[in-house]
Amino acid sequence: MAEFGFNEHHQNEVINYMRFARSKRILRLKTIDSCFEELKDSRLVEDTFTVDEVKEMLDGLQVVVRGEVEMELINTAHTNVLLLRQLFSQAEKYYLRLQSDISELENRELLEQVAEFENTDFKTTGKTLQETSKPKLAPLNEGGVSELLNKEIARLQEENDKLKARLRTLECQALNALDEKTKAERALKTLQKDQREHQEVSSLEDTVAALREDYKRSLSDKAASQRDLQENLISSKHELLRVQEQLALAEKELEKKFQQTTAYRNMKEILTKKNEQIKEIRKRLQRYEPDE
Repeated sequence: MAEFGFNEHHQNEVINYMRFARSKRILRLKTIDSCFEELKDSRLVEDTFTVDEVKEMLDGLQVVVRGEVEMELINTAHTNVLLLRQLFSQAEKYYLRLQSDISELENRELLEQVAEFENTDFKTTGKTLQETSKPKLAPLNEGGVSELLNKEIARLQEENDKLKARLRTLECQALNALDEKTKAERALKTLQKDQREHQEVSSLEDTVAALREDYKRSLSDKAASQRDLQENLISSKHELLRVQEQLALAEKELEKKFQQTTAYRNMKEILTKKNEQIKEIRKRLQRYEPDE
């Protein structure tokens, strides 16, 4: 029997996986065989074929076989990832970190040992492996590893206790900070209320001062307006007197000019003559009228 250094339990796990892989491989090979049989039954019905016909059949068969092989390779890779996931998940429960050497996957010597194991021990094994429950990775009982695990668990437990104590301290500090915050918020609200009241009083004072300034400004504007009206009235009176004086001068000038005209002199001479005639008539009348 090829020797891999496994205990009996792990060797049985390897046998189970190799059986699973062999069943999948046989199933995929049967699928590929069926592709060839289908080609024989459906296309090879004549005695002779042209080069193009043979080429066409081979190309079609190549596409089908390539798809089957690619699907099997992809499925095998994904299956291996799921197997590694199970192993890593079980190892992490016991704080283990597994490592793998990818280069060993192409080690021809080890690959030949696996092939020898599959051809000899694996085929002649008559054991029937029946699992009553899902296998789990059992804890290691070897002295050195167990001691390391116990130390790691103790260290983690101590760290956990420290973290709990730290958490309690932080909780107390948080409660104290919350109380201080509540007090500060209350003080801030009181201060804000006082500030609002002070701002309202200041606003009222500013409003009253503005009203006073507006009243003073209106009084000043009214006084200035009255002064302007009085000055305008005096100026208007002076202008009126000046205009009246100009009118009187104009009338005098006009009368003087009128008196200097020929019509005015003729009219004046006529009036003078008439007045003298009237005086003469009155004298004659008085002369002939008897005295009463």
